[in-house]
Amino acid sequence: QVQLVESGGGLVQPGGSLRLSCAASGNTLDHYAIGWFRQAPGKEREGVSCISSSPRTTYYGDSVKGRFTISRDNAKNMVYLQMMNLRPEDTGVYYCAADRRGPGAYCPDYWPQETIYDYWGQGTQVTVSS
Repeated sequence: QVQLVESGGGLVQPGGSLRLSCAASGNTLDHYAIGWFRQAPGKEREGVSCISSSPRTTYYGDSVKGRFTISRDNAKNMVYLQMMNLRPEDTGVYYCAADRRGPGAYCPDYWPQETIYDYWGQGTQVTVSS
């Protein structure tokens, strides 16, 4: 079992940057693909990014490509989401999620589907506003 805790959210002006962290405990992340999701008020939760364990293949939603970068440090049991050039529409609660896939732990083509993830964090609020 894996426990996930997100941090790093806050209030930022449009064009600003934030770095979200996802700390895992209870098990190592080597066998898990990790996804980041977000949910804006009144909207469904959407997939933002996914990172495989080995190799570190990364995937992004169209709305964040070129602005967000996902990374992971398995030795520290940490996953990060660097967010640049933030926009008001990036506002929402951001969640990390773990999908147990065994050695290699790749992100499948359908990585934005919430149902494939076994564990979820409680979320961290990101607000982009002037």
